[in-house]
Amino acid sequence: MSENTLDQLKKFTTVVADTGDFASMKQYAPQDATTNPTLIEKAVEMPAYHPLLEKAVAEGKGGAGSREERARAIIDRLLILFGCEILKIVPGRVSTEVDARLSFDVEGTIAKARHLIGLYQAAGIPKERILIKIASTWEGAEATRVLQKEGINCNLTLLFSLPQAVACAEAGAKLISPFVGRIYDWFKKSTGKEYRGAEDPGVQSVRTIYAYYKKFGYKTEVMGASFRNMGQIVELAGCDLLTISPGLLGELKASTAKIERKLDEATAKKDPIQKIANDEKTFRFLLNEDAMATEKLAEGIRLFAADIVKLEKKILGKL
Repeated sequence: MSENTLDQLKKFTTVVADTGDFASMKQYAPQDATTNPTLIEKAVEMPAYHPLLEKAVAEGKGGAGSREERARAIIDRLLILFGCEILKIVPGRVSTEVDARLSFDVEGTIAKARHLIGLYQAAGIPKERILIKIASTWEGAEATRVLQKEGINCNLTLLFSLPQAVACAEAGAKLISPFVGRIYDWFKKSTGKEYRGAEDPGVQSVRTIYAYYKKFGYKTEVMGASFRNMGQIVELAGCDLLTISPGLLGELKASTAKIERKLDEATAKKDPIQKIANDEKTFRFLLNEDAMATEKLAEGIRLFAADIVKLEKKILGKL
C-alpha cells in the first residue's frame, strides 16, 4: 500500500498541529502543537472545552485585583490548562502566546513570558516543553534576547520578511513562524494573480529565510505556518518544522501523492544571499520598505489583540 503524503512529509520535516482542538492532535500524531488567541477563542466556543474554561474561571475568580486584572489572570490560567492538556497528547512542545497588546512592550513581554513559564512549572511542566510565542517586532526580538538567556525558549510569530527573521535569529530565538498563507493572500489580492508551487511568494519567503539561516550558521529553527493549500506545504518539505491546520493535515493524510525534499542545508549554504545589517534603524527602514510585511504584521497584531479582548469579555461575563 502507498504511503500517505503526511507520513512522507514527516520523514523530512517535524510536523506541528496548528490547532487548539485536542481531537485533531490525536488523529494526526504531530510532534508539537501551537496555539494562538484566535484558536483558543474558537476552541472555548466548543462544548468539549467548556470544562477547561469553567475550571480557569473557578480558580481565578477569587484572585486579587480589579475584575479586569482577574480576567487577564484567568486567560493566562486558561492558556496553561490548554497547554497542559496538549502536552498529554504531543511528545514535544507546545507554543503559548503572549498577549498581542504587549507587542511593542519589551518589559511587559518579558514579565508575561516569565509569568506563563512560572504557571507551567507550578503545573509540573518543564520549561523545555514550552515555546513562548511573541510577535516579530523589534521589541519582540529584544524581549527574546533576554528570555533566551534565561533558558525560556521563544517562538517568534507574525513573521513576514527577512529583516524580521534576521532580528529574531540575532536575538537567539529558538524558533520562528513565517506566515506563508498570509503573504500569499496579500500578493493574490494586490496583483489579482493566482500563485502555485515554487512561484508562491509565501513559499519563496520561507525558502529565502531558510537559506539565510543555514548559510550564516544560525541555530534558530524555521517553522513555516499559516498554509492555504497542500501545494505550499509540499514545496517546503525539508523545512525544519511546518505547523499545519487539521483540514490540511487531513488532506495530506488522504493523499498518496509522492513528495520529495525541497529544502536542505547543504544546498542552502551555497545560496548567493548576502548578509544584512541588524540594528534598529535598519530593521525599521527595511520593514517599512516592505508594504506587505508592514501591513500583515500590523493586521496580525490587531486581530490577535481583538481575539484576546473577545476572550476577556467572555470571562468578565462569568465573574
